[in-house]
Amino acid sequence: MKFSAQQIRIAIAAVIILGTIGYLAYSGAAANQSYYVTVAEMHNMGDKAYKTHLRVEGFVKPDTIQQSGTHVTFVLTEFESHNPKATPNPHFVVVNYQGSEPPPDTFKGDAQALAIGTFGKDGVFHATQLQAKCASKYAPAQPNGVQPAKPAANKTA
Repeated sequence: MKFSAQQIRIAIAAVIILGTIGYLAYSGAAANQSYYVTVAEMHNMGDKAYKTHLRVEGFVKPDTIQQSGTHVTFVLTEFESHNPKATPNPHFVVVNYQGSEPPPDTFKGDAQALAIGTFGKDGVFHATQLQAKCASKYAPAQPNGVQPAKPAANKTA
């Protein structure tokens, strides 16, 4: 079976187009890949932490949030301030968030948060996205054994 010149040109064009689409899909997926790590794991990554897009999880250190519009600077630590497992010198990182949206309403001291961005050689994590976990109604009992307060039920007659 012989192929005409036109059929060969169409086949070559199809291979080039499919190859280009495949390359763009692969490179786009690789560029958007990010590692999910804790604050302690990020500090143990060495130089790889500076070269990788990261999703860093930790707890917002109380009284460190400084907000101006959508720009927020705060400290992310590996433990809640009242956690009995907290060490005297926990790992922490200063996070500088400059996004297009303000942080969520649940973003406050001791809230579990996820910062997405890059770790700079200046020791600051430069976040482009910020997420905070849900409210304290899902939190475990406090160290002294007291459960978090439950909201009062609305009774209508």
